[in-house]
Amino acid sequence: MTRVLVVDDEPAIVRALVINLKARSYEVDSAHDGAEALRLAAARHPDVVVLDLGLPDMDGVEVIRGLRGWTRVPILVLSARHASDEKVQALDAGADDYVTKPFGMDELLARLRAAVRRAEPSGENEDEGDLVVETDGFTVDLAAKKVHRDGKDVRLTPTEWHLLEVLVRNGGRLVAQKQLLREVWGPSYGTETNYLRVYMAQLRRKLEADPAHPKHFITEPGMGYRFER
Repeated sequence: MTRVLVVDDEPAIVRALVINLKARSYEVDSAHDGAEALRLAAARHPDVVVLDLGLPDMDGVEVIRGLRGWTRVPILVLSARHASDEKVQALDAGADDYVTKPFGMDELLARLRAAVRRAEPSGENEDEGDLVVETDGFTVDLAAKKVHRDGKDVRLTPTEWHLLEVLVRNGGRLVAQKQLLREVWGPSYGTETNYLRVYMAQLRRKLEADPAHPKHFITEPGMGYRFER
C-alpha cells in the first residue's frame, strides 16, 4: 500500500486530502509544519510527499532540501504561489511536480499517481549489455537505477532519474521536448519547457565535467535534447 505524507498548515485542505487518499486505499500521514514533516518522513518513510510551500516555521523549499539530503522520495508541491520563478526554485531544489491552489482533486491525484509510478522500477526485460551505459565520466546502471561518478553513487531525484533514463535509452537520437515532457511528467504536459531547462541543468551539474560546455547532454535549440556517450 502506498504511503503519502501530506504537509500543509490549512486544516481544511489536509482533511480533504486525507479523506480522498484514504478512500483510494492510500495510507496517509499529515504534518502541519516543516519540522514535523521532516520528522515524519524519517520515521514513516512515505512513498510520496505532498508539500505546501507556505509553512508556519520554514519555507517549503527548505523542507525539499532537507528531504533531498537523504531520500529520493517523489515530492509533489501544492502551493498558492503562481510565479514562475518560485515554481522553478522548488523544482530546482528537488521537487518532482508543482500544483497551484486552488486545485482539482482529480488532477492532483493523477499527478500523485504519476510521481509514484516514475519512482518505481521499470521492470523491463533487456539484454544485460544494454543495462549499463558507460561514458568517460560516469556510468548509468539502468537495472539498478543508479549512476556512478568518480567511484561514488550520484544522488538523483526520481524525476532527474526518469529524464536521464529516457535520454540514455534513446542514446544518440534527438528526443523532442514534447516527447520528454509527456514521458517524464505525463500525457497532459507538452509546453512546460522550463521544466526541461531546470532538470537538464541539474543533470549537467551532477554529471558533466564542465556543465557550461556539456558533451553528454546536448541541447538542440527549439527541438529537444540528445544523450551522447
